[in-house]
Amino acid sequence: MLKLRNLSYLLILLFIISCETNIENNQQEPTKQVEVLDTISYKKLVEKVDSLKFIKPKKEQSTGFYKNDSMSLEQHLISFGLVDIQSVAPNIQVHLKYSTTDNFVGIDMYGELEKAFCQPDVAEKLKKAYQYLQEEDSTLTLLIFDAVRPVFVQQKMWDTLKMPIREKTKFLSNPRNHSIHNYGAAVDISLATKSGEELDMGTPFDFIGKLAHPRQEQKLLKEGKLTEKHIKNRKLLRKVMKKAGFFNIQTEWWHWNSCSRNTAKRKYKVVR
Repeated sequence: MLKLRNLSYLLILLFIISCETNIENNQQEPTKQVEVLDTISYKKLVEKVDSLKFIKPKKEQSTGFYKNDSMSLEQHLISFGLVDIQSVAPNIQVHLKYSTTDNFVGIDMYGELEKAFCQPDVAEKLKKAYQYLQEEDSTLTLLIFDAVRPVFVQQKMWDTLKMPIREKTKFLSNPRNHSIHNYGAAVDISLATKSGEELDMGTPFDFIGKLAHPRQEQKLLKEGKLTEKHIKNRKLLRKVMKKAGFFNIQTEWWHWNSCSRNTAKRKYKVVR
């Protein structure tokens, strides 16, 4: 696109110079033909075009949106009293999707952050969920995609997701109301083998659509859009998470709250 724009400027400059030169020469020698390239070199034209300032399209940052010269995002989260989940339950696996571009907005939100942080009591609940999972299947572990989510990230997601508000709120809390993620009291989670292979849940994490809805599972199973294996894996995740004291929402199989929004407001600080 920039090369085409440069070429356009080059053609315009050639035309202007040709007109100016013809006018000047016609005043002096009306019958003389002027060859433009004899009066100004191609090299000088290119230099003139290159010196013009173009407005380049803005690109989304790919190294995270947290900007603080005095502390890292990890230190920022610790300052709110949050803990690294793996410091409490080291066998739980973590793959922060918002520290990559492999998420529904396609933007790296967290930059260099690799650890999942949450409230200390939430981490203890996750430790219990892991222990319950071992009782069911000792070859499996929990896989965390997201835990605490600062409000500035929630706002960026909200602004990026282009759909009617009624639909948007099925997948994302309005930043004004604060998500339970914003308090460090919710996790996005799945199951994986201890060797790191994620179990098939029928949709990827962050899938926007009915296939991700727990309440639609039996209908989708009858329609052949989900399989018995998908349902079995989801039920296992639900069993251990509910036993540990979490509850899920009905539009995302991966989202689990440790408490209600009102309880979170009473117990914790919102993470900005």
